[in-house]
Order: sequence, then C-alpha cells, then structure tokens
Amino acid sequence: MLKRCMTAVVLGMWMAAGGMVADAYAAKPNILLISIDDLNDWVGVLGGHPQAKTPNIDRLAREGVLFANAHCQAPVCTPSRASLVLSKYPTSTRLYFLTPHIHQVEDVRGKTTLVQRFAKEGYKTVGVGKVYGGAEARYFQIYGGNFGGFGPRPAKKLSYPMGHPLWDWGAFPENDSLMPDVKIADWAVKQLQEKHDQPFFLAVGFYRPHVPMYAPRKWFDMHPLEKIELPKTLDTDRDDLSQYAKDLTFGYPAPRHEWFVQNNQWKHAVQAYLASSTFVDHCVGMVVDALRTSRYRDNTIVVLFSDHGWHLGEKQRWAKRSLWEDATRVPMIVAAPGCKKGGVSPRPVGLIDIFPTLLELCGLKPDGELEGQSLVPLLRKPDADWQKPALTTFGPNNHAVRSTRWRYIRYSDGSEELYDHEKDPHEWHNLAGKKEYARVIEEHRKWLPKTNPPVLERFDSYGLDAYRKAEKGRKAK
Repeated sequence: MLKRCMTAVVLGMWMAAGGMVADAYAAKPNILLISIDDLNDWVGVLGGHPQAKTPNIDRLAREGVLFANAHCQAPVCTPSRASLVLSKYPTSTRLYFLTPHIHQVEDVRGKTTLVQRFAKEGYKTVGVGKVYGGAEARYFQIYGGNFGGFGPRPAKKLSYPMGHPLWDWGAFPENDSLMPDVKIADWAVKQLQEKHDQPFFLAVGFYRPHVPMYAPRKWFDMHPLEKIELPKTLDTDRDDLSQYAKDLTFGYPAPRHEWFVQNNQWKHAVQAYLASSTFVDHCVGMVVDALRTSRYRDNTIVVLFSDHGWHLGEKQRWAKRSLWEDATRVPMIVAAPGCKKGGVSPRPVGLIDIFPTLLELCGLKPDGELEGQSLVPLLRKPDADWQKPALTTFGPNNHAVRSTRWRYIRYSDGSEELYDHEKDPHEWHNLAGKKEYARVIEEHRKWLPKTNPPVLERFDSYGLDAYRKAEKGRKAK
C-alpha cells in the first residue's frame, strides 16, 4: 500500500508540473545519500549536546523520519562504511578495523555494493567526497573527487603539538572557500541543477567534523569558548569495567583525556567539534536547499547518516573505537515521497539497514544475501513493533547489542556490561554483575554472532594494536 501511495503521489506531482521527464522515469525515485564523517549525537534534534547548532539537519528531520536510536555496525570508518554498502556485519566481511578496504578482501570485493546495485537497475550513479572510505572512483559511474579530503593544514599545528598529524583543532583556514566540504557541496549542487535523462543516485560524503577539527573563525564564534559546556562525566565511570574493556578502548592515536584536562584544552576541543559540526551542517544545507529548488524535489529520497559516533571526554576517552553509546550512536534520517514527515523512531536500527530500505522504497527486488532489514515499516509507523536490536562489533568476539531500552556488551574474555538507558543514559553504571538483570542479559545474548572469523593479520591499522593488547592480556590471564 505504501509503495502504491508513493508512486501515485510522485506521478501526480510530476504530471502537474508538466511532465518534465518520461513517465517511466517519474515512477523511479532519485536518491540523495549524504554521509558525514564522525558526527555523533551532537545534533539539535538528537539533543546530544545542549549547544549543538545544526538547523539544516534539524529541518531535514522534520521532513522525514529521524531514527533516534540508530547505530553503526563498527566504530571505525572502513568497516562501518563496508557494512552500509554491503549490508553485511563485520563478522561476515572480516572487516574489523581501518584496513583493509573492501576491494582488498577477496571474499567481499566481488560482491555487488549499494551503488553498484542501483547502477544495474538503470540508475546514473554519481559520487563526491568520502562515501566508501577508500577507492571511491571504482564504485561510481561519475566521481567528482575528494577536493583535498581532510583539508588544508597550517604550517604548524594549532593546539596539539605532538602525535598523529590529523589530531589537531582550531580556527583555520581563513574562509569557507578553502574547505573541501564546501567544494564538495558546490559540486553536488551543480549535479542537482543539471537535467538528467535517467534516475540518479547521488552520494555526497563530507569530511567534518573528523579531525583535524578545523573550520574558519566564524564557526568558532558561533560557539564562544567562555560559554562552552563540557559533556557530563563521572570520575568513577571506568571503575566497573574489565581490564579487557579498558585495553580494547585504549583509543590510539587520540590524545589521552588526562592531556586535555592538564593542558586546559578540553573546552577548546569541544568548541572545535561543535564549530566543525555547525560548519558541516551548513554544507548539508547547501545540498538539500539545492534539491528543494530543483526539478527533482518531489521525486527524490534523501538519506543522511554518519559513519559512527565520537567521544569527547565521556568515559575519560576521546574519538571512536569503543562499544559504548557515544561511539556507536549516529544521526540517521530518511525523507522519502509518501513517507511520514516529522516522525521520530525509538527503535534500534543500523546503517546496515539502509541498503534494503532503499531497494524497497524504489520498488526493486530484495536481495536475500543482505543482512540488514528494510526500515519501511518504521517509515510508515515510527514506533512499530521491532524485534531486532542493533549490533556493533569491534574486533572478533567483541560486540554490543542495543535494544530500545538496553545496551549489552560482551567482550572476548567473557566480561560483560549492561546499561539501562531509561535510568542511565550516560552509561555510568554497569549492571551486568547483578542477579536481577540475568534475564535481560540472556535475552540480549541470543543476538550475538554465532561465528567470529579472525582478523586479517596481514593488514595493520589503528585499533588493531589495542585489540592485540587486549587479547594478549586475556590469554595471559
């Protein structure tokens, strides 16, 4: 019924507009996929930080369904994006850490990815910026480039004089025109202004707020340093964690939390993240506004997401690479013709569900090999019954299971964590050792993967070092 309704609405609008394209084209919706790098729940509509300013993302949420309990399938760029474009879990792809990329793994490089499937269905596939996380051009018929990726850098680091070259923050460069994300947005805008003779799949990948957290001064001025509020933390937060959990989430190459505190940089880094998020929201607005004023406005599905979350001092750590809420929760919005506007779904979903959702929304044949599930029922009724939780993996045998209310974590050494998000949204109190929660834990355990293939050891990357350290400690114990 939803599909028929959507088709009728789309055809009616386009016929009223004078039939700018053939009827066969009008029946096929276009797709605008917007990817943001490392954006956590510090978004206005998600309430992750009271000072977040993201008016364009907030407006898009009012035009579609906001998935307020959406999670990545891996808290690292490469495996997260692989799960999205393949709709497979890391335990199926053996992609756990920053490397290898999809095209380097024999078992998965021959699989048809999201964009490639739509190319087979007659779509014109166009991409720009960071979407797959590597080797982008091979997946699109037209690829616009990355325009400098993480962007220009000053001759000398601004705030963090040591460590990884990307780890820095501050007001830089002088104006927006020097930022790759603005160039990416400009390129995408031009695509939306062109006349296409076939349905298009346009994927736009932005780099901020990924480090270096640089943005021109005007974005920092929107978040005055003296007014910055720090994330809420608990000094004893890590006292109820296993040593394995602490080793696994060591966090290299991010600076230690103690460094931020001792060097009076915590507020400055939070300011930089907020500024970078507001800046990328502006870039999102450039693209979405172009769609709204284009001939494609009534016949385009818009999907916005981030590849994973980000710690800014919560649990005394920074960056990604953990199985806690701050690293797994992501903004995710689907706005489609005929779907509910302004809906907010509390159900646990994942980036892995985007592929099958788009297939169903476009009336295409489902793929039985996909491990995600279509979100169309939640687009129709955001609080519909939903049995499957969201699963996140960080290395073999390390998994988080997120339901509507609970987060359950089990590590390779058998240690566990359980958090009640109704009473403990910051995940400060691990309930796993309390008998009264045994049934809750058992209900969540059944969703753990049955098989855990080992890592591909010939590839090395950040995150793998921490995993090896944790495993070494487990074996010694």
